[in-house]
Amino acid sequence: MSAVKQLKASARERVGKGAARAVRREGRVPAVIYGLGEAPQPIALDFNETKRLIFSGGFLTTLFEIDVDGSKTRAIPRDFQLDPVKDTPLHVDFLRVTRDATVNVEVPVHFLNQEASPGLKRGGTLNVVRHTVELVVPVDAIPDAIDIDLTGREIGDSIHISAVKLPAGASPVIQDRDFTIATLVAPSKLAAEAAEEAAAGEAEEK
Repeated sequence: MSAVKQLKASARERVGKGAARAVRREGRVPAVIYGLGEAPQPIALDFNETKRLIFSGGFLTTLFEIDVDGSKTRAIPRDFQLDPVKDTPLHVDFLRVTRDATVNVEVPVHFLNQEASPGLKRGGTLNVVRHTVELVVPVDAIPDAIDIDLTGREIGDSIHISAVKLPAGASPVIQDRDFTIATLVAPSKLAAEAAEEAAAGEAEEK
């Protein structure tokens, strides 16, 4: 679980594209805090700090306490935009949250102990179906990642959400099916040989 991170910001009086461009020229990133039935609050963030937070990983699963000119608000990032050419932050959206709130978040999946998987040792491939899983979690217990242990996994195994140990209080948003997160598939050469053997066996039976 990530600790609550402190983030400094300043209020913005003007909004709109022109105002946002002016903020960027000053070396800051325009952002907005919305939610809980309150009016959206335009703010500006430090450019370098925002870039570091976004690219250090886990930004969208981090709970922030945003200090806007001395007034503090708890919020989580809901979206951010990057410059398509420079890959630098252009804008960030934050959602206000209460201390006892639950939120939907996309949590990355990490696969552990790949060297302990017999299937991978034999040349199998880990076919990742979902790189993230959307969870409903308490806002103060958002996990950094979901860890899946591949120890003992063989070629042909499928890893479903029901086999994954989730953090306390967390549940998948999708409840109507036991969806697949990853499978261990045979290498193409072995798969082709198996198909040829199966076809030969069928021909002999005929």
